[in-house]
Amino acid sequence: MLNSPVDIAIVAGIVLLVFGPKKLPELGKSLGQGLGNFKKALNDAQDEVANAAEIEDKEKKKTEESAK
Repeated sequence: MLNSPVDIAIVAGIVLLVFGPKKLPELGKSLGQGLGNFKKALNDAQDEVANAAEIEDKEKKKTEESAK
């Protein structure tokens, strides 16, 4: 989508026109916080999946050992 510097400049110009120069710092801060929260939630979800897989593997090993 944004493959060239011209595309980025066009989007930045449109954002500047829509929000104005006074709102840009607030908009940037909000965007940064939103991305940070999204990354944190994504990492938490990945950790939860990894922990669930680890628990499942341990239970499977216990079942195999008790079957012997």
